[in-house]
Amino acid sequence: MKIGVLMGGISSEREVSLNTGKEIVKNLDKAKYDVLPITVNKKEDVFEKTKGIDFAFIALHGKFGEDGVIQSVLETLNIPYSGCDSFSSGICMDKAISKSIIKGIHVNTAKWLLLKDADELELDLINDLGYPVVVKPNSGGSSVATTIVHDEKGIRDAVIEASKCDKEIMIEKYIEGEEITCCMIDGKVLPIIFIKPKSHFFDYSSKYDDGGAEEVIVELESPLKEVVESVAIKCWNGLKCSVYARIDMIVSNGTPYVLEVNTLPGMTQTSLFPKSAASYGLSFPKLLDKIIDLSLDRNNY
Repeated sequence: MKIGVLMGGISSEREVSLNTGKEIVKNLDKAKYDVLPITVNKKEDVFEKTKGIDFAFIALHGKFGEDGVIQSVLETLNIPYSGCDSFSSGICMDKAISKSIIKGIHVNTAKWLLLKDADELELDLINDLGYPVVVKPNSGGSSVATTIVHDEKGIRDAVIEASKCDKEIMIEKYIEGEEITCCMIDGKVLPIIFIKPKSHFFDYSSKYDDGGAEEVIVELESPLKEVVESVAIKCWNGLKCSVYARIDMIVSNGTPYVLEVNTLPGMTQTSLFPKSAASYGLSFPKLLDKIIDLSLDRNNY
């Protein structure tokens, strides 16, 4: 089987994507697959560079990666691909839509506001949320252009910064607590990871720099473990995820709040998903095998 690993892309997460792609290429079983690294520099590259491949392993992040667009293109080209389908990818990428669904299935998530630009700022509404707040692109990832704001003075600058990466900006109530992540494959929750960033929150450098955060496999005590796993499964089903995804949460006073759902979680040397899978007994190459097999099943190939 000839597998093309799509990496790079056109989003602000290009460098992360390149690192993810390189790790996937490195860990795919060369005895089983003919592996072709494909660097995407512009959207049109997909039409030319995927010719002749049997399967696309998507290592793209952000726009034209996790938003359902590349998935739709591959579906049109009749090329099976890794991960969630175009519909689930699109709704999970849009934080406001996914949070609305999460809230609708009676799962806790922080209160939020959505803006198109700084001119729509209404300080009274933000005061109603209560400071501190988190300002971020509505359809971004890797904590790019994400800021914790503690008072009115910093809110406009944070909104302007986030608007550089997206057409919509989310302002979300900051939830104090412990951050955990639930990696899921085929609807099953893998070992949970506790995240303690060295900086004040799990920002870009914490996620991707060596030693940027303490990330530890934890065995949560009952009944919290069962509650967290139930929340993860509810999100998986409610957002119609398939194959694999990562669900990030904050646990505050024993209550989990869902932050977001990542349909193409990072696969770099420092990424959470391979670490969780390894604790479950899945080596990186076996994890990639599993993702490919499940994706082919989902695509009915």
